[in-house]
Amino acid sequence: MNNTVTTQLEQQQNYQFLNHYGDGIDSLVSDEPAPLGRGLGPSPVQLLCSAVGNCLCASLLFACEKFKTSPGLLHAQVQASTGRNAQGRIRILGLKVTLHLGKASQDIEHLDRILSQFEEFCTVTQSVKMGIPVALTVLDSDSSLVHAST
Repeated sequence: MNNTVTTQLEQQQNYQFLNHYGDGIDSLVSDEPAPLGRGLGPSPVQLLCSAVGNCLCASLLFACEKFKTSPGLLHAQVQASTGRNAQGRIRILGLKVTLHLGKASQDIEHLDRILSQFEEFCTVTQSVKMGIPVALTVLDSDSSLVHAST
């Protein structure tokens, strides 16, 4: 089954674009930081970080729901490391993702089974990992490490 997702971008001025996602979804302004742009919206790198973090959180929630349990309210931090490639072009060299569960690990039934499979449900991260290294850490509400992968 193949599906197509379409986003339309419309230049507003300089490096600022209006991103349209479709009917009923608010448009979003993106912009490069200074000195290229004015930083009036998230940059493309920040949008990628948001997409990876959102997809991983949604995949974790989906895996929890399969086991009829709740992880509590999730939050994530995604850091992109950038640097220059051999040709001197700036590239994303890696992503570091930290997911935070909203509950202590002992309060989430089947957590080991959930953590062993949820990453495979994440369309965006699995696709990104084909070209950019992604390091993932999952912490519970007590900040205890419950999962790590690279």
